[in-house]
Amino acid sequence: MARSNLVVDESAPNVDNLVRFDFYFEEETQMRRKLAIVLAGVVLALATVPVVAHHAFSAEFDANRPMHLEGKVVKMEWINPHAWVHLEVMGHETIADGTVWMVEGGTPNTLLRRGFTKNSLLPGTEIIVDGYQAKDGSDKGNGRDLTFADGRKLFMGSSGTGAPRDGRDQTEPE
Repeated sequence: MARSNLVVDESAPNVDNLVRFDFYFEEETQMRRKLAIVLAGVVLALATVPVVAHHAFSAEFDANRPMHLEGKVVKMEWINPHAWVHLEVMGHETIADGTVWMVEGGTPNTLLRRGFTKNSLLPGTEIIVDGYQAKDGSDKGNGRDLTFADGRKLFMGSSGTGAPRDGRDQTEPE
């Protein structure tokens, strides 16, 4: 149903005053209101969806190049999307002593749920890391298992991103 309001502009310069009609269409107003509500709902829904921009294991690491590193922790970075262990390698056949490798682990949240704490890998902690080397040949790898000097083991890899499934991760589907 259309409504109109007659508006007379008395300040108009001519004698007949300007007359204009303002039409208000209830349907149009309601449709605009509904459209605004729907758009706000879509924006809100999209804002709550988690970002799934994650690289695949195979984009950066080579499943055919396993690595076994022994040494001492230089530092541990608890950053998203992956935690990083910096390891000073000692006693390796082909890697010079003192070479520092960066080993990627799962997300900090995942590592915390698997038993890591901020005090687990303090500088100087002796560890063994098994994992996979970077494709680009840099001193970087993706960690699969971490073993402490006392024999305790922690799974530090991130399953489901293309890393080889070898049964060592209990959360892996069979």
